[in-house]
Amino acid sequence: MKTRVEVPDDSLFGADNLPYGVFAPDGQNYRVGTRLGDSVIDLAAALGDPEFAEPSLAALMARGPDHWRAVRERIRELVGNEIDSAAVHAVSEVNLGLPVAIGDYVDFYASIDHATNLGRLFRPDSEPLLPNWRHLPVGYHGRAGTVVVSGTEVIRPSGQRRTDSGTPDFGPSRRLDIEAELGFLVGVGSELGDPIETGEFAERVFGVALVNDWSARDIQAWEYQPLGPFLGKSFATSIAPWVTPLAALQSARVSTPEQSPEPLPYLREKEPWGLDIDLTVSWNGEVVAHPPFSRMYWSPAQMLAHLTANGAATRTGDLYASGTISGPEPDQRGSFIELSWGGSEPVLVNGQQRTFLEDGDEVVITASAPGPEGRRIGLGEVRGRIRPAHRRD
Repeated sequence: MKTRVEVPDDSLFGADNLPYGVFAPDGQNYRVGTRLGDSVIDLAAALGDPEFAEPSLAALMARGPDHWRAVRERIRELVGNEIDSAAVHAVSEVNLGLPVAIGDYVDFYASIDHATNLGRLFRPDSEPLLPNWRHLPVGYHGRAGTVVVSGTEVIRPSGQRRTDSGTPDFGPSRRLDIEAELGFLVGVGSELGDPIETGEFAERVFGVALVNDWSARDIQAWEYQPLGPFLGKSFATSIAPWVTPLAALQSARVSTPEQSPEPLPYLREKEPWGLDIDLTVSWNGEVVAHPPFSRMYWSPAQMLAHLTANGAATRTGDLYASGTISGPEPDQRGSFIELSWGGSEPVLVNGQQRTFLEDGDEVVITASAPGPEGRRIGLGEVRGRIRPAHRRD
């Protein structure tokens, strides 16, 4: 039997979007699908192509931009006609998995508003931006093994925390936070010793996905000097199950804010790769922030160029994320340390004064971007609920 998937005009998942994900109907194996409206289309079944029968996007991602364009055209033609009913599943009735095994993970610090806010919080008597910040996309190498798909519960991490006496104790984080970010997934890797230029971005990066890089601020504050984030960041990073291909974001492309001083030559862009993507952060069902990605100082093309400038190799499935996305207004801050100004200005959540995450709290980050002809496309959601720390008797 054949069916036509009907999509409302105001849907964020129309034929201009078509994100990829890995899904499994109950009791069946994971395979690659695309989302159309409130349905998931099984691409292996609908297209008769075994490339999509694998439980990962890796095979598709590795084949490069010519293949990506060809597959997208096949899918656009497919969804414009009737589809085998057995290949169509309701989103609400399938399990969504990690879209690809993450090879390496790098987290950047690319928002000038976020970096300025944290500088003012941590160094109130100094310039908020450190001397290197306007010269390079600051970042650190994260832990790929703890990148988890949206919906995975997050266990409150434990670690060393500084006490009032200045010496540490050990216990569950008391200042557990979020970081609303956008992640970029490498499709075509690069060889060791071979830097990637900014103009190669669209030939290398397959697509984008929402990220929540959970942060234990008290653990991080004690451990990060002089080498940077470690246990305060490596316990969990959540990623959305839907990967939006770059081709779906052409209408969202904008220039980055003016960069002064001018970046060094390897970071200069031949074409702009800023993105007009609007995020929404909900805390226990209440919207608390609307971070704008269009404000990001460093573009994803510049991040990739810097990531490989020393000759570091990349592989299919590598993930790099933007760092916290924040804007200049209080309701545009993409972390709770900013929203509560270090805990000194509590946020009203469902009638309660809140600063950092408590056990049982759930955070949902969603996003949308301009699409063709005035429509918008959605990037899905990244969701996570906090569970109590494991006991250590």
